[in-house]
Amino acid sequence: MNDFPVTINPDYLEEQYRRWKKDPGSVPDDWRWFFQGFELASEPGVPVAGVPSRQDALFQARVEELIRRYREWGHWLSCLDPLEPCPWEHPLLSLESCGLRDEDLDRVVPTPSISLWDEAPLRDVVALLKETYCRSVGAEFMHLTDPQERDWLRDRMESVRNLPDLPPDTRRRMLEKLWRANRFEQFLHKTYLGQKRFSLEGAETLVPMLDGLVRKAAALGCETLVLGMAHRGRLNVQVNVLGKPLEAIFAEFEESCDTEAETGSGDVKYHKGFRGIVDVGNGRQVGIFLVPNPSHLEAVNGVVEGLARALQDRSGEEGSGRVLPVLIHGDSAFAGQGVVYETLNLSQLPGYGTGGTIHLVINNQIGFTTVAEEARSTRYATDVAKMLPAPVFHVHGEDPDAALHVIQLACDYRYRTGKDVVIDLICYRRYGHNEGDEPYYTQPRMVERIRERPPVNEIYTARLQEQGVASKEDVERLEKGIQEELEKALSAARSEGCVFPEAFLLGAESAPPEAAGEPARTAVPAERLRSIVQAAHTYPEGFHVNPKLQKILQRRQERLEKGEGLDWSTGELLALGSLLLDGHPVRLSGQDCGRGTFSHRHAILYDVKTEETYVPLNHLAPEQARLAVYNSSLSEYAVLGFEYGYSLPDPKALVLWEAQFGDFANNAQVIIDQYISSAGAKWGLRSGLVLLLPHGYEGMGPEHSSARLERFLQLCAEDNLRVCYPTTPAQLFHLLRRQALTPEKKPLVVMAPKSLLRHPKAVSSLEEFSEGAFRPVLDENGLVETAARGILCTGKIYYDLAAKREAAGRQDLVIVRLEELYPFPRAELDDLLARYASVSRWLWVQEEPANMGAWAHVRLRLRDLLGEDPPYVGRPESASPATGFHHRHKAEQERIVAEAILSDE
Repeated sequence: MNDFPVTINPDYLEEQYRRWKKDPGSVPDDWRWFFQGFELASEPGVPVAGVPSRQDALFQARVEELIRRYREWGHWLSCLDPLEPCPWEHPLLSLESCGLRDEDLDRVVPTPSISLWDEAPLRDVVALLKETYCRSVGAEFMHLTDPQERDWLRDRMESVRNLPDLPPDTRRRMLEKLWRANRFEQFLHKTYLGQKRFSLEGAETLVPMLDGLVRKAAALGCETLVLGMAHRGRLNVQVNVLGKPLEAIFAEFEESCDTEAETGSGDVKYHKGFRGIVDVGNGRQVGIFLVPNPSHLEAVNGVVEGLARALQDRSGEEGSGRVLPVLIHGDSAFAGQGVVYETLNLSQLPGYGTGGTIHLVINNQIGFTTVAEEARSTRYATDVAKMLPAPVFHVHGEDPDAALHVIQLACDYRYRTGKDVVIDLICYRRYGHNEGDEPYYTQPRMVERIRERPPVNEIYTARLQEQGVASKEDVERLEKGIQEELEKALSAARSEGCVFPEAFLLGAESAPPEAAGEPARTAVPAERLRSIVQAAHTYPEGFHVNPKLQKILQRRQERLEKGEGLDWSTGELLALGSLLLDGHPVRLSGQDCGRGTFSHRHAILYDVKTEETYVPLNHLAPEQARLAVYNSSLSEYAVLGFEYGYSLPDPKALVLWEAQFGDFANNAQVIIDQYISSAGAKWGLRSGLVLLLPHGYEGMGPEHSSARLERFLQLCAEDNLRVCYPTTPAQLFHLLRRQALTPEKKPLVVMAPKSLLRHPKAVSSLEEFSEGAFRPVLDENGLVETAARGILCTGKIYYDLAAKREAAGRQDLVIVRLEELYPFPRAELDDLLARYASVSRWLWVQEEPANMGAWAHVRLRLRDLLGEDPPYVGRPESASPATGFHHRHKAEQERIVAEAILSDE
């Protein structure tokens, strides 16, 4: 937006006016408002040419500049900080800075950009602007690129001066919520002195804000709210917003539950999730999912968005109205954690948008002990949010009326625009980072100011009593009733033990699965497979496929007709297509996954003339499920969190995330560690998410070789994951189908291929798809079982070993592939070793360095089976996953293969 200059050139003014007369859309909004207003207020005597006198035009332009400055920078004068005096002036918001004087205040001016009036004394205009933008609400919205959104927000705020006259019942409800929030924390503080609870004291206004949001969203059609928040205030929100019974909270402090009878390892109380059903009146209810989260700051953000999107997709066309995501952040984390930016960037992307998220920052004005000046390089903690752009509202944490107004306005904005909005609740924390911390060591002056502050419930009580909204007797009855409820609940928790088990976590979607029963049948009749390929290679009339790609697709179809030589892309196509026909939705996302990093998939076709898109697998049959393929942003952390969240609510859906290269998953390690591998044990969450991680040593350097197989295997315990390294298209086919069809959901990590995508030996026959199942161990049935030596390996190196064996004529050597590394296929290996009783010596061979890959995982297990450690053949221990020199890689690979095949030691 163009700014009015403080000193305006009259010739420039005339030129802008003439442009406006010819085409109003050719000048910026500020000039348009100015000229419209000036003509409305024009009097006889204006020159015949229609150009206003220069003196009057300059005065009006200066008024409009003053109005614009208050709307854009008025938040600099807002009274926002409970611990600091309110600012009184700013040099850029003075009359003089715009060329105006005190004597101009009584002059009546046109007000085209103020919807309340056509004209008004300048004094009234300034009063309106100060009351709207310089009290308890600081608004940043002029950076929005849509002028209609700016105008809507401006009119909504200025019409009530950002402080509407709230009904007495609403204010009394807020008063009760404030007292409940405060007394809950005080009761915990006295009853469980020194125990961590991450108190909400100093930010109790959050509770009536969220209560008001739930009711406002319900009025706009919301049925489910998906909530993510960090530790602070989490217990309070569960009790006073979501309706978790007090007895359940106290039972957790008392540790009265029988932890031996519970499944999994559990977690600390301020990490756990909860599902509440909130009655909002008129027979309506809103379900609220509070998503579990670890201590890794902001890690929950992508998970919330993914879960919300999944619930929205299940709700149909009105899904974004029925399901509302809400994220509660800390100020230092919002400014400091990169996943915040990554998640914000997803907000308007087709595969990841959720119709707008409401972000609420609990601004303690400090991190652990780190003050704002040391925590960020921006004025506000929320400045990163203006990248979207999204409106940002800063609000005084001790003004509940303003806070409720802002969150209701934010909700209206979200439902109107489908975009994110941010609220910065500026408050403080009465204690340290937690109840065992002493903040006086590092922030003594802040602590002293906090000690002098009465709690917000007392401040608001005094205000309502002064205004006659609540009486002293009302408040005394309220306080007494809350205290009695707390004491009664504590007594019940102590006398009855664990009366509220962990089933409260996240609702039915996360309930423990039923017994797996018989293995899922993954084979598909050959005719059905042929029909999938036929339909997948039939395009709309007039759709022009790239000629080069058309030949590739035609060869794929020909190979299927012959029933031989089916490659990796065909195996995946048949797996996904057959699942879609069986009614299982499939979602695939990742960087450039539509085509595939290695140009093998082409799940989305592009017309070479129009660039229109066509997804063949969505046109197999009228009643099929849908395949959703999304090229993601260049993000791993937020996107993998999103896909994990998306995988939670629908047990029938197959959700896959593909890394561009396997070790790109490094950037999402927090999601892998804290959700994918451990959420089942900690929180009872069940996910069938699939990670496709391209892995294999082809001389592409340290960053394009290893998917860090060893890291996933180190995370494996208590049957929490499936880690597989398939080496044939048919194995992939059965593996993906097994993942979708098995009732008991566990994440699946697949070491996916690169060179094997087009390896002439890495193919399967049609019969291998129409019969059999995934095999955790692959032996070589074509070889005699009187082999003298054996090799155990996993993955791509099998093909190098097999080629060398053939070249060397070593028919006495058998090579066995471990296709599933976890759960470890002990029974299958035991049977195989018994068949090959003639083998006197087994080797373990791998491409990866000795401190990486599967060696550390299989070593002890193979010792248990073989009675001794098998000799290791592979790269020595290394700090880097692979060499960056292609000739060195080639020599290393040849040395490993030769040692494994040719050596008889």
